Amino acid sequence: MSAENKQLVTDYLENVWNQGKVDEADQYLAAGLVQHNPNLPDGISPLTTFIAGFRTQVPEGRFEIRRIAADGDLVFTHSHFTAQDGDRGMAVVDVFRIEDGRIAEHWDVTTDVPENTASGHPIV
Repeated sequence: MSAENKQLVTDYLENVWNQGKVDEADQYLAAGLVQHNPNLPDGISPLTTFIAGFRTQVPEGRFEIRRIAADGDLVFTHSHFTAQDGDRGMAVVDVFRIEDGRIAEHWDVTTDVPENTASGHPIV
């Protein structure tokens, strides 16, 4: 089940976010999507409206999954989001809860990618 859940999340990020195919969102998202992002209400419609507007403003925006893991019904991604080529971008950690083959719940945290880190290690 973990492999299928990871593939669901990977396909969702690629198709809905990176390619802007918001009309396909219901293939990935549960009708009663619970959203823990403080800027979005629950449900598919608010999210797809946000994504469509976002893609208009940031047409080259892209999530590149660097790490993905699953534990039971949870999938965790650590991604590098860039708005355009050459952008330092943001590190994004998403947590998705999968139920009946759809994303039923979502949490995320983001931080800008700094030019340098104290350790010298990249954050994504």
